[in-house]
Amino acid sequence: MRDAKDSARKVDRGRDRPACPVSRADDGTWRVHDYAVARSLLRGPGTVQAGLGIETVEKLPPRIRRPVLYRDGPEHREHRRQTARFFTPRRVDEHYRELMVRITEEQLAVLRRDGEAHLPDLAFSLAIGVVSEVIGLRYSKPGIRRRLERFFPEEFGEPGLTSVRGIYWFLRQNTNWLRIHLADVRPAIRAHRRREHDDLISHLIAEGCSDAEILGECLTFAAAGMVTTREFVSLAAWHLFTDAELLDRYRSAEEAERLAVLQELLRLEPVVAQLRRRATTALELPSPDGPVAVCPGEYVELLLDDANTDPGAVGADPLLVRPDRTMETGPGRAGLSFGDGPHRCPGAHIAVLETDIFLSRLFALDGIRMTTRPRVSFKDAIGGYEIRGLTVALPRAGRG
Repeated sequence: MRDAKDSARKVDRGRDRPACPVSRADDGTWRVHDYAVARSLLRGPGTVQAGLGIETVEKLPPRIRRPVLYRDGPEHREHRRQTARFFTPRRVDEHYRELMVRITEEQLAVLRRDGEAHLPDLAFSLAIGVVSEVIGLRYSKPGIRRRLERFFPEEFGEPGLTSVRGIYWFLRQNTNWLRIHLADVRPAIRAHRRREHDDLISHLIAEGCSDAEILGECLTFAAAGMVTTREFVSLAAWHLFTDAELLDRYRSAEEAERLAVLQELLRLEPVVAQLRRRATTALELPSPDGPVAVCPGEYVELLLDDANTDPGAVGADPLLVRPDRTMETGPGRAGLSFGDGPHRCPGAHIAVLETDIFLSRLFALDGIRMTTRPRVSFKDAIGGYEIRGLTVALPRAGRG
């Protein structure tokens, strides 16, 4: 019999899943907890993106094209259609697998050399290397990790110039934008203009995007692919270090089964647990007491950590790790953790595969152990967790 405390969710968000599928927050925002309702909203018409810093993006001059994350409708669908080739499972396997293995071995070499390492740092270096290849950021000056760390700790939202905090936010983020542009994006754009590459930056140049528009897309993909992967690698490692039976299963499994384990962990522990939408038409959301009417202009917040533990969708013991559970409907074993519909994360396969390549090799090291339990903090705007302080170590005999 598995010990439930070792197999349960580790990220405590401080609230229980409500019984009702739809509730309303004090500020008037509709909150969706039900899997079927959340999936229907993500896949259907009648809403557009909200949150995720869109309030700031909307202040850009109209002539500047918004990053794909902040667009909806035909223009968004066409962009996704044209760039889908960069994220197919076949391309990931043929173009990025070897890179993932190489970067993983480089990071594990650091662990072997020092004997101990902060796991989120190793994971972030892996994610930066992989996403940079997909985007085309191969020409960066030294220090890209530090520049990204400075950029992404800031909260999403509207900076404003009416308070000391708002002015500080505005100045700091504009300085960080400039650093990344000068050291990472501009060198890549120049190299791609000299010689075309088969990656996102060359595609954006061919579309006629300006340097500022390319910078926006690069930062969007960096946030979606680098920061989230760092957190999930750390979270999945934490689960495996503290669940001996699950770790034994993971270590002995073939790749397909290992990926199923990771997808089940991601279902239970979505890195981005809140998606916000704004209604553009009148909507009706089902509830036990009859349809809930959402008016145009109102906001709907999808709580993915609740939706992914909806017993009606995921079956019995929704708060426990069960890699063999079957999902009757939906985008896959990870539930709605990668979203669904037009805005479903295109890099889902990349993220899970690089996590497996890293963790399968980490846990193949003799004597690997977790020396400190992690600290968990939250990005409230997206319901995202940050795992810090998780250190791992090797016995002296395993170093070299």
